[in-house]
Amino acid sequence: MQFLTFIGFTALVAVISYFKTRKTDESSSDGYFLGGRSLTAGVVAGSLLLTNLSTEQLVGLNGSAYQSGLSVMVWETLAAVAMVLTAIFLLPRYLKGGLTTVPGFLAERFDVTTKTLTSVLFLSGYVVVLLPVILYSGSLAISGMFDVPELLGVTHTQSIWICVWGIGIIGSIYAVFGGLKAVAISDSINAIGLLAGGLLIPIFGLMMIGDGSILDGLNILTTENPEKFKSMGGPTDPVPFYTIFTGMMLVNLFYWGTNQQIIQRALGAKNLKEGQKGLLLAGFIKILGPIIVVLPGLIAFHIFQGSLENADSAYPMLVKKVLPTAWVGFFAAVVFGAILSSFNSVLNSSVTLFGIDVYKQHINKAADEKTIVKYGKIFGTVLAIAAMFIAPLIANAGSLFNYLQEINGIYSIPILTIIVVGYTTKRVPAIAAKVGLLSGCILYCISQFILKDYFINKALAKAAASGITDAGDLALVTAQAYPHFLDIMAILFVLNIVIMLIIGKFKPREVPFVQEYTKQVDITPWKYVKQAGLVICLIVVGLYIYFA
Repeated sequence: MQFLTFIGFTALVAVISYFKTRKTDESSSDGYFLGGRSLTAGVVAGSLLLTNLSTEQLVGLNGSAYQSGLSVMVWETLAAVAMVLTAIFLLPRYLKGGLTTVPGFLAERFDVTTKTLTSVLFLSGYVVVLLPVILYSGSLAISGMFDVPELLGVTHTQSIWICVWGIGIIGSIYAVFGGLKAVAISDSINAIGLLAGGLLIPIFGLMMIGDGSILDGLNILTTENPEKFKSMGGPTDPVPFYTIFTGMMLVNLFYWGTNQQIIQRALGAKNLKEGQKGLLLAGFIKILGPIIVVLPGLIAFHIFQGSLENADSAYPMLVKKVLPTAWVGFFAAVVFGAILSSFNSVLNSSVTLFGIDVYKQHINKAADEKTIVKYGKIFGTVLAIAAMFIAPLIANAGSLFNYLQEINGIYSIPILTIIVVGYTTKRVPAIAAKVGLLSGCILYCISQFILKDYFINKALAKAAASGITDAGDLALVTAQAYPHFLDIMAILFVLNIVIMLIIGKFKPREVPFVQEYTKQVDITPWKYVKQAGLVICLIVVGLYIYFA
């Protein structure tokens, strides 16, 4: 019965998406990649939320909350602030230039080589990190909820491979052959189900703790686990509080403001007003994110008494434990939709980047739009297959969410740096952007894969020689041995900007850059954008003060 419910709801979403998008002109790059620039605020908001809210959050962030408590909510709450900044400062500039891809701006501001390097960095990060993490975390959730190993008589590892390929094949059909509008419509439908279903998990969990009473359950949870309800993370937590003021805001600004996977939804808005309203609506809802992606992890810690061997299994185990049997199929379908959403979004963005920034620019400059879409789809299919092979190998990567965020730093901060410098200066030349990209990537890799291990091992050896054996003390030694990866991001962000400005000082552009208004999209801003943005920021600050 659960499986039939799962299949039925998933099929219903697919049918609705098909009929809503069958009139879209997929032979044109604008129609395929941006949904004909016709997305309304509601569709933009729903698509943004579900693109982000997938199993890397449901599984990964709840797993982090299970281990470290409420402090990990910063990934959700600070995202709302980043969305405000994107709506007010970045989106107007993107739509003014009629951008299809973020690297497209870099070709105009710097040169084509800079654009291509950025597109290649995005694509490399997507296929090696983001797509595999989405597939693996999604497979972990589906396998846990349906108990696939027992259902099919296979091992846990085999069940992950089966789920990875099942999700990957279905997601590829959506993203590669449906285009952005198909993805956005299915996202909006699934977003409603995910928000409803996601809220039910903590509700049923608190009722289980409180013997039928939600308020009693919340009181017991907070009273018996006070150490888990602190918004300000300590030095050994995944996100120490001070990192909010170093690299955390940069990571969120990159993700919500420059990441092709995300910003493509806002670029597809029918005008600036709809795009801004969509971003801010998503920002308001994002503030409630911890209820869905943090609170269940805390509930799981209480119910399972911290006994789970793998923290990332906390969410699927909690769903199976607290959700009435009749509802499991529906919720699994909603989670499946969330998995597909993120997978589809990354894959669709990859197709867009390859088709416009690589194929059209370097392989076949004379290609018409139908040909660009055709070869973009072929590339997307190859990318999806590669990701499906890589995904099961992530099983030994440690905490999923931390792994994702740390590895993303290889390309996120260098790209954010050159976009910020590109928009805020007029004479910094193309060579500075290339140096900024390469130095950012290389220095971050040296830091995280060579220097970090060296200093941590050295500190642990010194601690062992001093007779320190307590796990808490050793965790503190490890945390203090080398700067947090968010601090490294902030340091390199500033360093790269300084390098680019120095190059611009001694070798400036001959002609100052001036952005032209292409008039492809109406860029009249929403008149309440600043007021709504201020309210969102004040709510975020209030949350931190309350839980401090």
